[in-house]
Amino acid sequence: MSLLATSLLAQTIDDHIAWMAAWNRMACFDTASRAHRSEALPAPESFAQWRVETAKNLQDQPALDRLVSLYDQLHRVAKLVMLKAPDGEAVAASDYDSVTLKYQEFIIGLRRMERAFATAASGLDNLTGLRSRTGMQDDLLREISRFQRSGKPFCLALMDIDHFKKVNDTYGHDNGDRVLSAVANHVSRSLRPFDDAWRWGGEELLLCLKEADITAGTLALERVRAGLEKLPVKLSDGKTITVTASFGIAEMVKDASADSLLEQADKALYRAKGGGRNRIEQAR
Repeated sequence: MSLLATSLLAQTIDDHIAWMAAWNRMACFDTASRAHRSEALPAPESFAQWRVETAKNLQDQPALDRLVSLYDQLHRVAKLVMLKAPDGEAVAASDYDSVTLKYQEFIIGLRRMERAFATAASGLDNLTGLRSRTGMQDDLLREISRFQRSGKPFCLALMDIDHFKKVNDTYGHDNGDRVLSAVANHVSRSLRPFDDAWRWGGEELLLCLKEADITAGTLALERVRAGLEKLPVKLSDGKTITVTASFGIAEMVKDASADSLLEQADKALYRAKGGGRNRIEQAR
C-alpha cells in the first residue's frame, strides 16, 4: 500500500470515529426534523479517497470489496434510521443498535486492514496483493527447517502466465496489470490457506505447497491450472479474455537447498513452456 493510501486509511478511521460521535448526539438528543437529521451528517469523504488510491494497487481483493459494502450499508442504514424517527424524539433503541452494530463491524474491518498492511508493508506486492520476494528466502528456510525436523514433504512450483507479452501488446499494459491481478487472486483462492504464494517477477509466481509430495502438489496445481483457463478476466472496456499458465514443480528432498529446489522448478517450467504451455511438468 502506498504512503498516501496508508495515510488515508488512518484518516478514514479517525473521521468515522468523529462521525459516529456526532451521529450518537443527534440520534439521542437532537429534536430537529427527520429531514434535517438525515442530511446533517454526510459520509466522510476520506473513505472514498482511500478506496480509489488503494484500488490502484490492489484489484479484485475480497477484503476491500467487503469494506466498500459495509461502508455503503452503514451510511444507508444510518440515514434511514434518522428518517424513520418521529420529529422531536430520539431514535428507537432497536434502530440505534442496528447502526452501532454495523459501525462496529465496519471499524473492525478497517482495523484489520490497517494491521494487515502494517505487518506486510515490507513484503507485499502492490499489484497482486501477494508476497513479494522480500523475505521470501527466510520463509523458504523456515519451511526447509520444518522439513528437516518433521520429515513432512513440501513442493515449490514456478508458474508463468502464457503469452503474457502478447496480452500487453494487444490490450495495453493497464489491462496486462488487470490480468496479472486476476490470476494472482485466482491462485490465492485456489490454494489452501496455509500454502504460500509470492510474485517471483514479471508474470511469474512462486508457490509453496506445504505438506504435499510431488503427486499431491501436482494435483493442487492442476486445480489452479484448470480453473484459470476457464476464468474470465474483465478488461477496461468491459470485454473479457481468458489466459492460461505453465507450471514447473519440484519436491523437497534431503540435503536440498532453496536455490537447488528453485532451479529444479525452473527447469521443469522451461519444459512445460517448450511442451506446448498450459501444462505442468515435474522436476526430474
